[in-house]
Amino acid sequence: MLDAAPKVVVVVPTYNERENLPVIVGLLADLGMPNLHVLVVDDNSPDGTGEVADKLAADSPETVGVLHRTDKDGLGRAYIAGMTRALAEGADIVVQMDADLSHPASVIPTMVETLLGGDAAVVLGSRYVPGGSTAEEWPWHRKALSAWANFYVNTILRLQVKDATAGFKAWKAEALRAIDPESVHSNGYSFQVEMNHRVVRRGLRIAEVPIRFEERVKGASKMSFGVQVESALAPWKLLLGKSGR
Repeated sequence: MLDAAPKVVVVVPTYNERENLPVIVGLLADLGMPNLHVLVVDDNSPDGTGEVADKLAADSPETVGVLHRTDKDGLGRAYIAGMTRALAEGADIVVQMDADLSHPASVIPTMVETLLGGDAAVVLGSRYVPGGSTAEEWPWHRKALSAWANFYVNTILRLQVKDATAGFKAWKAEALRAIDPESVHSNGYSFQVEMNHRVVRRGLRIAEVPIRFEERVKGASKMSFGVQVESALAPWKLLLGKSGR
């Protein structure tokens, strides 16, 4: 029965996440899912996250792998590098999961079951479907900005999903290959939007399951003004055909 389990690879990009990473790997191990693997993609973190990842991989060589990158060129590029490696190593399902503990590992079994039990190409961990929520610590203006971003993206691109900017996703391998992530141009948070846009343009289905999105516990947010500007421009570039080919 274990041999029949799909190979699930959870891709976790890291930059200065040495405190959070062991917690994430522990939470994933505690799920008890057969054939679950973790691929840490470290962007040469100066705080020693890469060394922590190597130690975790040495302790669990069958389930934890590390991809070291020399350049810090954005969350989107790190995810693409990890997805590409996961597909090359035979993943049946690839999960995107941020390293800041905002994404609940406990929902991954539900995401995988939803993929395997239906025709969805990708399952989003969604804050905005019934049962989903955002962190209570979020101030009202941050909640308003998040809600507005989703309305803005859906109005322009008509993705017809509740959480268009979600970063917690489970992909079928064949769906990832179909949308060709290595040719994705966007970075940062707009990377999530472009990936969804490619799914919709190819007539594939996006499903959503509810999550509670938590506030970062340790470390610093990676959101910058430049990332916000890129995210605002990305839907228009996609609509006008300058990306998402």
